[in-house]
Amino acid sequence: MTKTAKESLSPLDSRSRQLRQLVIKALEGGGRGHLGSSLSLIEMVRVLYDDVMSHRPADPRWEGRDRFILSKGHGCLALYAILADKGYFPEAELTRFCRAGTYLGGHPEAGKVPGVEASTGALGHGLPIGVGMALGLRIKQSANRVFVAMGDGEINEGSVWEAAMCAGKHKLAHLTALVDYNKIQSYGFTTEVQPLEPLADKWRAFGFAVTEVDGHDVAALRQALAKPDAEGRPGVVICHTVKGRGIPFAENDPNWHHKSKIAPAEIAAMYAALETV
Repeated sequence: MTKTAKESLSPLDSRSRQLRQLVIKALEGGGRGHLGSSLSLIEMVRVLYDDVMSHRPADPRWEGRDRFILSKGHGCLALYAILADKGYFPEAELTRFCRAGTYLGGHPEAGKVPGVEASTGALGHGLPIGVGMALGLRIKQSANRVFVAMGDGEINEGSVWEAAMCAGKHKLAHLTALVDYNKIQSYGFTTEVQPLEPLADKWRAFGFAVTEVDGHDVAALRQALAKPDAEGRPGVVICHTVKGRGIPFAENDPNWHHKSKIAPAEIAAMYAALETV
C-alpha cells in the first residue's frame, strides 16, 4: 500500500459512527481516555464481533467461543463499545468509565469485565497469551479461533517476536494477529521512534500468512478475517489505519493518543464531527 489510509478515507457508515458515539459516551463519563488509540480499532472489533467470531454475550465463558485479545489494552474504549453494544454489559455502564465502583478501567481486566479474555495494558503480552490459547484449543481438538489485536508501537516489544516464532513453529493456523498500523505510538510517529518497515516481510520471515488491508474498510476486513490460512500458517492482518479516525481534528495527531480533563465543549465537538464523516 503506497498511500496512507488518511489519503483515501471513505465516509463512515452508520454502524461505524454508532460505535464511535459509544466511545465518546465513555470518554465523556470518564473525562479522560485513549481516544486516538481506540478509534483506529473500531472497524476491526466491529467485523470480528459482527461477522467473524462465534460468541455468546449471555454466556461469555461459553466453551465454543472464539477468543479475542486486545493486546493494546489502552485502546479499551473500542472493546468496551462493542461489548456494550452486543449486550455483555449495559450501555449505561460506559458513562461510569474510570469512575469509582465501575469495572471499566483504563485497561481491560479479565474476570471483571464480561467478555474480556485477558488483562492487558503491559504491552507485548497479548500475542504470547494468544499462542498459549491456540495451543490449548489444539490439544482439545477445538476448531475455535484466537484473534489478537496489537498496536504498531507495541510490536517493538521482543516478546511479540518470541511468540511469533513459536506460532510459526507450531503452525497455529487458528491464530490470527491484527496490527493496528496507524503509524503513531505514544509520543510520536513510528518512523521517528522505531521504523517498522519492511513490516510484511518481517511477519513472513516468522512463518505467517500476511494480508495488508485498509483497516477501516469493512468489506476488506471481512474477507481477510473470514477463514484461517489454507496452508496451515498463523495469520497476520496488517491494518493500515488512521489514529483518531472519525474525529477530523484528532486524526493523525499524536497529541490525541491520550487525553485527560476533556472539556464538555470538546465532547460536543466530537459528537458533531461524527455527523459529517
